[in-house]
Amino acid sequence: MKEELRRHFTPLLIIFAVTSIFWIFAKTPWYNFVYLFFGLAWGAFLLDVDHLIYWLYLNPNTEESRLAQIAYKKSDFISLLKLLESTHKQHISLIFHHYFFQVVLAIISIFVFTSSSNIFIKGLILSLNIHLLVDEIEDYRSDKKHLQNWLFARESKQLSVQFLGKYIIFFAVLCFIFTLLLIKSY
Repeated sequence: MKEELRRHFTPLLIIFAVTSIFWIFAKTPWYNFVYLFFGLAWGAFLLDVDHLIYWLYLNPNTEESRLAQIAYKKSDFISLLKLLESTHKQHISLIFHHYFFQVVLAIISIFVFTSSSNIFIKGLILSLNIHLLVDEIEDYRSDKKHLQNWLFARESKQLSVQFLGKYIIFFAVLCFIFTLLLIKSY
């Protein structure tokens, strides 16, 4: 689990640090740093709600789901995290870990970054994009077929494994552009 946290937080901390350096020189108000920090932090975890939806609503009758339901009712979040760590690779039909959600998120991101001045929302949206990108890069490196299965779950026709690299590069470029737009917010 520590490796998973490190993988998701490292790019966000780098974005926060670089943005902060630019904002210090731009004399950005201090509260924007707080908004950015909390937006990035919330977005880092928000997509993992997908696994709760999987356990509680999409597949509630499996043994894994029963364990998750018991831990959730007891508010035993440590057990939930341990269960998530041991089973998250088996969850391929998630709502927010799907190409369609990523496309919709990218469109919403373009709108937010070009028309909003809310730093918290920009941080949250950027963090959601980075979270998906990190998951995709990790699976692309370790198991391209698994990436294809969860990214295009519930689809009769899937993007060929040979094009997954280009797909990831496209969204990486978008994340870079969103980061630049965030830095230029002030």
